[in-house]
Formats: sequence, C-alpha cells, structure tokens
Amino acid sequence: MVASNSKLSLSQPSPEARRWASKLKGAALGLVSTESFPAVVGTADAMLKSSDVTLIGYEKTGAGQCTADVRGGVADVRMAVEAGSQTAKQFGQFLASSIIARPLPNLEAVLPICAHLDELERIGKGRIGSGALGLLETRGFPAMVGAADAMTKSAEVQVVAHQSIGDGLCTVIIRGSLSNVAIAVEAGMHEAERIGELHAVMVIPRPLDDLEHSLPMAEEMATEQPVRLPIKLEEKEKELVSLPEPAEAEVVQEMALPQPEAAVQELALPQPEAASLAPKVVPQPLPLEESELD
Repeated sequence: MVASNSKLSLSQPSPEARRWASKLKGAALGLVSTESFPAVVGTADAMLKSSDVTLIGYEKTGAGQCTADVRGGVADVRMAVEAGSQTAKQFGQFLASSIIARPLPNLEAVLPICAHLDELERIGKGRIGSGALGLLETRGFPAMVGAADAMTKSAEVQVVAHQSIGDGLCTVIIRGSLSNVAIAVEAGMHEAERIGELHAVMVIPRPLDDLEHSLPMAEEMATEQPVRLPIKLEEKEKELVSLPEPAEAEVVQEMALPQPEAAVQELALPQPEAASLAPKVVPQPLPLEESELD
C-alpha cells in the first residue's frame, strides 16, 4: 500500500518535446529491432526513404540489441516497418518489429518514444546528402580502433564518432564520398578480422539529414594553424627620421668660423709680404783713430 503523502514522480517532457508531441498527436509508432548498430542504422535509412515518417531515435537495450523508432501516419509507418524489416533480414540481423496505431498519452509520457524530440529540427523527410556513411562493428575495442586506423589511411574519409551497444560490440562511423567510404570499409574489414572479430558493416549512400541528426557525431575541434614564416626574410627599409632645423644663431656662428682646410693652407704657404716689409740693417763704418786723422 502506498502512503498518502508519497507521489509517483515521472519525468516531465520539456516544452519543446511537448510541442513536437502535439504535432505527432495520434501518430502511429513503428519499431524494428536488430542485433547490431550498423544494421539498425541501415534499417532506419530504409524506413525514412520508403515513406514519410519521422525518426525518433534508437533504443539500445544491451547485448547488442538496438531498436529504431519512427512516427507518422498509420499507412506510412506500415510501409516503413516493412522496408526496415526486409533490410534487417538481408543482413541477417533482424530480431522483431511492431506497429502501434494510436499510442495513448500515458504510454508516450512513460516510454522513451518521444524523448528524442528535442533533438529534431523538422518533421518528415529531410534533405538527401551528397556523401555517404560507413559503419563497421567489431566485437572488442582494439579491433575497432585498428579498423578505424586502416580506414583513415586507405581513403579520404573522416571518423565522426563511435558507438558501444554492449556485449563487447563497438561501431566506428565514417563519412566521405561513396567511393572512398566503400574502399575504407573494405580495408577496415580485413584489419578487424586480423585483430579480432568482425560483427557487421553497413554503407549508406546519400543519407537523409534526419538520419545524420540521429547519429552520434563528435564535435569538430578547431585546430590552431601554425604561423608560416617566409623562407627568405627581406630586411625592412629603415624609416627616415627628420632632424630638427638648427637655430639662426648657430648657422651664423658656423659661417664665421674658418674652414680647417683654408687654415692649413695659410699655414703652409710662405709669407712673401712679411719678408719684404722687414727693416734692412745698413753696416756703419768704424770710427777713425787719431793717427789716421793726421
């Protein structure tokens, strides 16, 4: 018996989730379960491209089991579930499927069939991308890392995320052109089998935007670009500095001073005029003696 003062606390959806829930009010629910993450992504891609449905998200229940959830009209959901089941069976990963025509509000409030509505940006089918997605799943983390390294070295692809779903199953997700993704996945398969156990692979050409938004994507880190210096550094020209103009008194004083070259020249030359102006000494006769006077 529950006490009268106790309350059953349920997770309340956010206002954005309630807005989406009002748009999908009365929409049918389609579920397809697979035994690997690449298989469930390929199943979701087939469901989105087969009819006008909205991908709500994926539910990972452990032991490698994943379920794709879609909402839409009853006819659209039936077509989507049929296409998704056939895709999962082609890969040998099909587990179960289910269709609920009109889920009750209490079911939507408790079960995670509207929990991912906050991440949706639009309803219905999205725009088709021009690239491709590649998913490779291994049993064991070392095999996944080795496969990711082989894929990035074999073709022009980018590793965008990885996903673990229990039971030792790990999936690496790559993005690139269809040809590069196909080459990379083939190289990753050989490397995964060499290191450990390869479990499942999937190549999705031209994925819808709704599918890409539902996948875990790593945030792109902005790398700092190194400063590139020129090979030959050119010496910068020195700037000319304007000197202050001298005062007038300094200019007059400089003009009055004798030039050093002229002074040296005057000292070196003989002085003819000074020699000519010197007084001439005339010799006087000696006085006569008395005997000479007689």
